[in-house]
Amino acid sequence: MNIFKNYIIFLVSVLGGCLTLNGCYDDDHSMGDINAPTNLSVNFTIYNVTDSDPYGDGSGIVNFTATADNAMNYKFFFGDNTTASTSNGEISHSYALTGINTYTVTVLATGAGGASTSTTVSVTVFSSFSDENTKELLTGGSSKTWYIAKGLPGHLGLGPMTSYTQDWYSAAPFEKDECFYNDELTFSLDGNQNIVYNLNNHGETFFNVTYLSVGGGSGDEDTCLPYDTSGDRFVTLAAATPGAPETTGTQMMIGDGGFMAYYVAQSNYEILEITEDYMYVRFQMAPPGDTNIAWYMKFTTDPSGGGGNDDPGEFETEFNNLFWFDEFDGESVDLQKWNFEIGNNNGWGNQESQYYTDQNAVIENGILKIIAKRENMEGFEFTSSRINTKNKFDFQYGRMEVRAKLPVGGGTWPAIWMLGSTFDNVGWPYCGEIDVMEHVGNNPGVVQSALHFPGNSGGNAVVGSTDLPTADSEFHLYTVEWTAEHILFAVDNVVYHEFSNNSGIPFNSPFFIILNVAMGGNLGGVIDPAFQQSAMEIDYVRVYN
Repeated sequence: MNIFKNYIIFLVSVLGGCLTLNGCYDDDHSMGDINAPTNLSVNFTIYNVTDSDPYGDGSGIVNFTATADNAMNYKFFFGDNTTASTSNGEISHSYALTGINTYTVTVLATGAGGASTSTTVSVTVFSSFSDENTKELLTGGSSKTWYIAKGLPGHLGLGPMTSYTQDWYSAAPFEKDECFYNDELTFSLDGNQNIVYNLNNHGETFFNVTYLSVGGGSGDEDTCLPYDTSGDRFVTLAAATPGAPETTGTQMMIGDGGFMAYYVAQSNYEILEITEDYMYVRFQMAPPGDTNIAWYMKFTTDPSGGGGNDDPGEFETEFNNLFWFDEFDGESVDLQKWNFEIGNNNGWGNQESQYYTDQNAVIENGILKIIAKRENMEGFEFTSSRINTKNKFDFQYGRMEVRAKLPVGGGTWPAIWMLGSTFDNVGWPYCGEIDVMEHVGNNPGVVQSALHFPGNSGGNAVVGSTDLPTADSEFHLYTVEWTAEHILFAVDNVVYHEFSNNSGIPFNSPFFIILNVAMGGNLGGVIDPAFQQSAMEIDYVRVYN
């Protein structure tokens, strides 16, 4: 054994021996081309090895790298009743058994046609890891049952492995299939104080689309499928990835292929936050899924999922000082507060069909009406209005409320939104865009919010949506609450979309407000040939700090 500066490297090579496809096999090309991996080798490094700590610093973390010719996937059996798979052969594992212990690690490399070869290596590593607080919170000291926090925004979320935020997707309350929400996850302590896990899925599991074949299904979207999750499995608590932000520093590893409700072939879950009644975890897809994706799930001890179907819980603001508003109680649009934008501006970057004028926004009985009409102007078939507060009012952090009723008709695209005040200097999407409310007339009864920024703009924006059947027949309150830590979107004081803000994106400088009704375009879609006229009606706009 050679001890290097900060790690130990072991190398095991398989240059011959029996390559297996469920054991050794004769050539049988009836299955198609079979390319068994060859030259399988395994390197591993023990985290933070020094001369005084030859088995590591007590975190128990070991980084493995497997390579082989013609390998498509590598499955690691870590010798502590846990397994994991990776397509690139690189994986990190945390051993939790206290003391200096030796583990026999088996690596199975699989190639085309399912042919495989394996090798083993011994790893001796020191672990002093202990997290009795998480153990107590997880099990309640004896037994505790957890449920999907279906009433919370972001109870299922998605983002890149390079961040710890739900940058790509954040589920709205009660958005998913009911079978997902029926799961009961029970963590208990046995007589030896080991954590034991049982998943009662009531006969069905919610599968990620990549893994439908595991449950005997097929298709192009996530689906509930019959699946047997019976039986108890041991859970190990171990050190999570060092230096990661916003985490407890603990991960749980469920034995024997156990998983937490949503199937992505993963058994390891990093615990970002845990209290007596709330748990937030992060986990990675396993091959053949995209291992650059991080998933997030929220759990609660409340069987109703954190508020219940009838009362998801009212939004509680931290901003109560009203410092800018327009109640639209004058005779016309107040030009000390608002600007009109005129023209089509090459479709406003969205292939929109309307020509904006200063005549399509009127005030009647204390209500601002932005009217979209079928009428010819400057070569366009439709007119509307778009007003903004650019250079007249902007703000950084706070709460904005807009009470509005939306237009009717296929092709209408009303929006309440904001752009970063740096727009003229840096352009879009570098300035950032916060869409507080968008509605598509071709998809009535659904409203959405979105965030656009570098890397997540246009069709790749971070979007949340919620059902609102009376959006075009009744007034509703649309709210955004914006801090350095998060951006929340709510309808009628019920939060349906939550985004984690950070210093690396453009939502930490002033933004100005925009109100408009577009026609057609990339989101508005096909305009109904029968459409003649409809309006977005706004009772007020209020901003609090």
